[in-house]
Amino acid sequence: MKIKEGFILKEIAGSFVVVPVGDDLVDFTLMITTNETGAFLWNCLSQDRSEQQLVDMLKSEYEGADDAQLAADVAEFVALLKENNVVE
Repeated sequence: MKIKEGFILKEIAGSFVVVPVGDDLVDFTLMITTNETGAFLWNCLSQDRSEQQLVDMLKSEYEGADDAQLAADVAEFVALLKENNVVE
């Protein structure tokens, strides 16, 4: 999966926000707020990646983190993106 065209990640006042661009710009229901981990995963999804690849990339970024927690965090973030139709 990867991020669909038409969405960008912006840092605003220390928070990261996914916002639509183009035709969906006026649809504020498509805005998603995330943290640094979500921003990291977002950037990983600029290319086609599986959930396991995301877990592995996150594990490399946050050495010593609990594998089960990383997998749960990735699953939650991916579910949010899918729910909002942001990934393809």
